[in-house]
Amino acid sequence: MKKKLGLIFGGMSTENEVSVMSANSILKNLDKNKYEIFPIYISKSGEWYQYDNLENIEIHEDMKKIENIMEYLQKLDVLFPVLHGAYGEDGTIQGLFEMIEKPYVGCGVLASTIGMDKVYAKVIFDKANISQAPYIYLEKYKDNYKYIDKEFNKTIMTLDESVDLVAKEIGFPVFTKPSNSGSSVGVNKAENKEQLKEHIQYAGKFDKKILVEKGIQGKEVECAVLGNENVIASCVGEIKPADEFYSYDAKYQNEDSKTIIPANLDEEVSNKIKKLAVKAFEAIDGKGLSRVDFFVEDKTNQIYINEINTLPGFTKISMYPKLFEAEGIQYNELLDKLIDLAQE
Repeated sequence: MKKKLGLIFGGMSTENEVSVMSANSILKNLDKNKYEIFPIYISKSGEWYQYDNLENIEIHEDMKKIENIMEYLQKLDVLFPVLHGAYGEDGTIQGLFEMIEKPYVGCGVLASTIGMDKVYAKVIFDKANISQAPYIYLEKYKDNYKYIDKEFNKTIMTLDESVDLVAKEIGFPVFTKPSNSGSSVGVNKAENKEQLKEHIQYAGKFDKKILVEKGIQGKEVECAVLGNENVIASCVGEIKPADEFYSYDAKYQNEDSKTIIPANLDEEVSNKIKKLAVKAFEAIDGKGLSRVDFFVEDKTNQIYINEINTLPGFTKISMYPKLFEAEGIQYNELLDKLIDLAQE
């Protein structure tokens, strides 16, 4: 008997369109002989729709709205959320699945929440003794900002004072990031104080929590992990962004961005990255899958963890499936493994 699989995509985040691209790739690679597929689209305003075309996903106005979401989900055997960003990757929808006791692909509530919040992921990685680039954590506070130190003491500062603190503590260049955002949305590189002021304010449009990290001169690499208990790591891949860094445009809109699989690294460095990827995944209590991103500094070969992505992209150009393909696990086989892990 075929498994009734709910493929849930779209969502209320800034990554709605990326999610649709991922879901389209997954739909085309799922074994229709194994699964009875129920595609479900969540609009940017949070409405749920049935999607009937099993060949291709193109969002249109004639989709049938799901009136009773709980009842609809209850008839399914397993759920496959392909929701990037807020309300899909941050533990919220995972909590809904837990409440209705349905198995689902990917990390649970805690790991999803930590993975989505870059600041709190850093706290866990610090505890796990995984090296990270120096960083400053700021919070928007009325017309000012709060600086939160490593012991979570809070100091209210003006924007100028915050910028001066960054310049003094970690220097330039730096990257500014909203703490809760994906696909590099809201991320910018600052080379001086004026740029940093502008970029802190911009990041604050996406989240009140803002991360400012020292830029590392080196390779940007990624490693995929798979499993619940006996976690395996893929080979390591390198990102060669067309832009100055791997921005949203560089990821999805600039065909000059390149990926090198496997990355051109010493075997010892690659093996260390693979071990650190598994360690980071287990440190946040990960399950199913994640992609762990690192920097390898040019001069020293020092490895710094950048972030963990608990629901990585599954588009035709995405690193997660490509990394495991290099290990001999084909896309459709990878999907089967993830669904089996969900039910495990």
